[in-house]
Amino acid sequence: LAWLKETFPVDPSDQVLMRTSISFDVSVWELMLSVLSGATGHIVSTDVSKDPFQLADFMDRRGITLAEFVPSLLGAIPLERRPKALKRIYIGGEPLPKGLADQVCAAWDVPMVNLYGPTETTIQITGAEYRGAGTGETVPIGGPIANATLYVLDSDLRPVPAGVPGELYASGPVLARGYLNRPGLTAERFVACPFGVPGERMYRTG
Repeated sequence: LAWLKETFPVDPSDQVLMRTSISFDVSVWELMLSVLSGATGHIVSTDVSKDPFQLADFMDRRGITLAEFVPSLLGAIPLERRPKALKRIYIGGEPLPKGLADQVCAAWDVPMVNLYGPTETTIQITGAEYRGAGTGETVPIGGPIANATLYVLDSDLRPVPAGVPGELYASGPVLARGYLNRPGLTAERFVACPFGVPGERMYRTG
């Protein structure tokens, strides 16, 4: 949360959309980002959150400046219904199609923060700002956040050269302890980290 707030500044004038169910980890940063920065959080009902037209109207009425979306919901909001006060979009939960990102960035003139992180790594472990019209075929997920270290390794846990496919591993305080009452799965996915101090673990993202 401190990394998110410092890297993409939030201040008391911001109005934060709080649309995620408390059963999902993203709801934590929607709530705490407001608390830590002095911004105002706006809770939206489930019915409104699921309707792209009502959601766009809600954001306009409340002057929402910061909002998090999964790409499928963002893509359902017509480009002409841009929330007027919006100044930054956070993306997570699904891969971000480059075509959608380029369209929204161009039509709404706002940057996106593309965030990636499985549940086992406490919300997010990477992030990158995207302003559209990138040269690659995909939208980058960025580098590691504070308190996270990332490795791209082969099947023998050796680092692969740049450009060579491998499996992404994450280590650091962001890791969960494991799976409740599932020691076998915990041992399979949370493995010893050969690059850290004794006892350090890393998570196989798959």
